Amino acid sequence: MSAGDIACPIVFRGPNGAASGVAAQHSQCFAAWYASVPGLKVVAPYSSADAKGLMKAAIRDPNPVIVLENELLYGVSFPMTDAEQSDDFVLEIGKAKVEREGSDVTIVTFSKPVGMALEAADEMAAKGVSVEVINLLSIRPLDRDTILGSIKKTGRVVTLEEGWPQHGVGAEIAAMIMESDAFDYLDAPMERVCGADVPMPYAQNLEYNALPHTNDLIAAIERTTFRKMAA
Repeated sequence: MSAGDIACPIVFRGPNGAASGVAAQHSQCFAAWYASVPGLKVVAPYSSADAKGLMKAAIRDPNPVIVLENELLYGVSFPMTDAEQSDDFVLEIGKAKVEREGSDVTIVTFSKPVGMALEAADEMAAKGVSVEVINLLSIRPLDRDTILGSIKKTGRVVTLEEGWPQHGVGAEIAAMIMESDAFDYLDAPMERVCGADVPMPYAQNLEYNALPHTNDLIAAIERTTFRKMAA
């Protein structure tokens, strides 16, 4: 509103995404909501190094930054290198991380689902499918170069998020692909794996069914990598 004349160096940090048994009040992913707002920067860590590097970057940034953390990750331990534990370790906002390199299909995801993507990549490797996993880290701005470069390499893409499908992060990536030359590199239609298009239920069995799981992701990967055998 000030045309850039007034800085707004503020950080909003809080839990985001599915927790456990806290229904629609506290267990939904609003990454796409925040990321739709011009002027906001939105980041979502997966590992301990992600959380440290992104938080330091957010504090140093002169713009408003929203840091979205999945509270189920608070009790999870991750290994950290000496460099990541140093005082100077900072991650660049707007730069994604290739968690695992692959050649057959790209999974694009963020926050806790990164772990699910890595698990699915291990299972698919046993079936002879090489999966590349991209950890977005930054939801706004998106790292277009890393995403599109990976898609051009693998020719297939699956997006994974706990949020709703309509107007979601995966939908934005789909638009990005359609509007770029990466579309010409696709060998199969893009797949989105998302939460169900309902408010998060409270009942445990319904909550489970409202969220994506590894078997859903593997099914999507298999659909995109299916090759009809020659007679």
